[in-house]
Parts: sequence; C-alpha cells; structure tokens
Amino acid sequence: MRATRQWYLGRAIRRRRGVVPVNVRLAKPTKNANLCFVTLRNERVRLPFFLSYYRDMGIDHFLIVDNGSDDGSREYLLQQEDVSLWQAKGSYKASRFGMDWLNWLLFRYGTGNWCLTVDPDEFLVYPHCDTRPLKALTQWMDTSRIRSFSAMLLDVYPEGRIGDQPYRPGMNPMEIACWFDPANYMIHKNGQYGNLWIQGGPRARSFFARDPKLAPALNKIPLVRWRRHYAYISSTHMALPRALNIVYDEEGGERISGVLLHAKFLSTFIEKSSEEMVRGEHYADSQEYRAYSAGMEDDMILWTEESRCYEDWRQLQELGLISQGNWA
Repeated sequence: MRATRQWYLGRAIRRRRGVVPVNVRLAKPTKNANLCFVTLRNERVRLPFFLSYYRDMGIDHFLIVDNGSDDGSREYLLQQEDVSLWQAKGSYKASRFGMDWLNWLLFRYGTGNWCLTVDPDEFLVYPHCDTRPLKALTQWMDTSRIRSFSAMLLDVYPEGRIGDQPYRPGMNPMEIACWFDPANYMIHKNGQYGNLWIQGGPRARSFFARDPKLAPALNKIPLVRWRRHYAYISSTHMALPRALNIVYDEEGGERISGVLLHAKFLSTFIEKSSEEMVRGEHYADSQEYRAYSAGMEDDMILWTEESRCYEDWRQLQELGLISQGNWA
C-alpha cells in the first residue's frame, strides 16, 4: 500500500503543471484551517448557494479547479474573496477524474488543515450541524485523535419529474429535491483498502436495476486532517494510508459519520447529462451518464411511496444513515 500511495502522489506532483494558477488568494499554506477543495465545470448556477452553504458551516477558504467552464463560472469565482482559483484545460478523464489535480493542491496547501473535498452538488450534513459549526466538529475530532470523517452520498430528488421545477442561481436545491430513499442500500468491505463499499438508493433501482452492482459507489471520506503523504485513490471513496478508511467500528459499536446530500437531480441535470454523454470524460466511458440518458427518455420520476422528505440530521440518525458516535 505504501508503494501504491507513493505512486499516486508522485503522479499528482508530476502533473502539477496541468493545474495553472488563475488567482491564488491563499498566499501561503495555512495551519488548522477548514479548507474546501473542488473540481468543477460549468456550475455557475449552483455556485451561489454552494459557497453560501459552506461559508455558513465554517469553511475558511475554497480551493477550486475549473476544468474549462464557458458558462461564467470562472468569472464568478474570480469575484469571491475567499476563493483561490486554478484552471485545468486537460482531460478530466486522464487526470483520474480530477483527482490528480486535487491531490496536488491537497499536497501543496492541505497539510496541517482539515480538508473537505466535495463536488458542487454535494452538501455535508453531520450530527448537530444545525447548532455546531464545522470548527467544533474538527476540534473534537482532533481531541479524539480521529483523522478522517465518513459520509454516505444520499441522493435527493423531486417528487415529480426532474425537469418540472426550474433551478435558479441562489436557490437551496433541497427546496426542489428534498426526497430520498430511507433504505435500499447494499454494503460490503473492501478487503484491499479496508473501506466500506456502499451502493443502492434511487440510482441503483432506477438506472441500474438490471445489475445493481454497476451502480455508483455512495461511500465517501470527504473530510480529512491532511498530511503531506496522504492521497485519494478513487475519487473520495478511499484514500491511503489505509487507516483513513477505517471510519467504522469493527466490533459492533458506532463511530461518528454524516451524509452528503447529493442534489444532482435538478432541472439542470438534463442538459448536463447530455453534455457529459458527448464529452465521454467520466468513469467507465461515461457509463453512468449513458444510463441516465436512457432513463430521461422515459421522463424519469425517482419518487416512490417509500420515499422520505428530508427534515434534519436527527431524522437521518433515527434511520441509521448517520451516527453521532461519542460526540454528544
């Protein structure tokens, strides 16, 4: 595993010239900050709420890689005082779906900080997030000697057709897409890396019903107290050293965990899906987007009678989707 980690980290360092600084406001590496790392393309409509959500949570600075946006995302981000921006014109697929770019920035700026790595359609929810800022969580994890925080990707979707309610800049996406699957999840342990592999939810039952094992992974480790020798291996699904992946109690107890509300299925998704199908820059020759495209032709509705409307973190804890562990 050490050789594997060094290879991935070395790959990111060797390819660092593909990440060109546009406006780096984080003048020098910090210590004990809460930083947010993002790769995006054409997400202008999502950015106002995304940035506001994580600012309110307590993110100190955003480090963002723009992969050739032409919808005004770059111009908007340049106006934000708490955003450092890089540009990557290369292939998203060839960069291991952006992870080479982010591993380099994490190596350069993340060391000594709590680093949250998310997509623009992912919103972290953790126990007590309505009353305690992210700094309270990270300070408690420091005291408890916890280096990484797990969060299951929880797909949220509207009650009707995905395109019925238009999404506009600044809107809370959960006002439109507030429904989720309370169950229907499969889980097993990855023996090589030690992480839990989770699949299921609306994408498995709607787009991968014939072979649920092809459904996207829902397990993520988005929040890490970063050190210079760390590296993400497959998106944020798993990292090295392996100890970062042991975010569960193997003896039957509970450790703290959260969810990432995944607001992919908005009206903007229809156009986005078509664009990514053409680009072919996603995992397995954009297999996931091909499944989405086929579903859209049938005017896809993800809502079922078993769906639940999202309320708060307490609801998710009662359903067993998150845990506060020892953080009372």
